[in-house]
Amino acid sequence: MNILEIQNLTFGYNEGPLLYKDFSLSLKKGEVVAIVGASGSGKSTLFELITGVLNPLKGTIEKSKIAQIYQDPYSSFHPTYSIISQIKEVADIEGIEIYLDKLDLDASLLEKKSHELSGGQLQRCSILRALLMKADLILADEPTSALDNVVQLDVMKLLMQFLDHMGILLITHDDDLATWASDKIIKL
Repeated sequence: MNILEIQNLTFGYNEGPLLYKDFSLSLKKGEVVAIVGASGSGKSTLFELITGVLNPLKGTIEKSKIAQIYQDPYSSFHPTYSIISQIKEVADIEGIEIYLDKLDLDASLLEKKSHELSGGQLQRCSILRALLMKADLILADEPTSALDNVVQLDVMKLLMQFLDHMGILLITHDDDLATWASDKIIKL
């Protein structure tokens, strides 16, 4: 069974050219599909269409439960609330210790606010939140861009450990990462 099924998607902004014309994509649990393309090619727009922020001009999008990992972790956490309170709003934190260890995060960081963490720490908190949501589909928009190369590889390996429970739609500019991590690559 597909956890994401896009059929004949057509979309463009106002009077501009179409970003998508009869675009189709399917993704199953256990799969990683990478979307690769230059800035402005419609990678992030695809995520907005999948989440329902934007509506297609034509076509259908069917999906299972989604969690997102954003490129800019500072925009995905409210600056005046602790990280843990924001995670608890959307996820059950049972078993959090296992994820903290695998993400190399100290539990004390979760009591802090987003501006008190480094970009790398906050991105790992974003990944933590997505994993705790126990979604069928992770939409990962440049999930490792705020991390150094060693941590990037560890984080992708961590995400891929859970592929028996989920699938990943990955946006990346990194062709090497896409080739290494993905079952299929779609170039826009």
